[in-house]
Amino acid sequence: MLQAAKLIGAGLCTIALAGVGGGIGTVFSALIISVARNPHLMKQLFAYAILGFAFTEAVALFALMMAFLILFTF
Repeated sequence: MLQAAKLIGAGLCTIALAGVGGGIGTVFSALIISVARNPHLMKQLFAYAILGFAFTEAVALFALMMAFLILFTF
């Protein structure tokens, strides 16, 4: 019973990775649209996109860390 609960909990934690994939796609699609509208701001917009990518990727790492904690600590 405990093993099943651990696997279900880890699976629920990995659902967040699908949202992260969508978030990263949104960040870079917004970058492409913004550069197409105003190419002179390319460097500033790219810096913002990298910052958004880092924050979004941090959520993925936290979700993966929680899944591993659930699997291997209890």
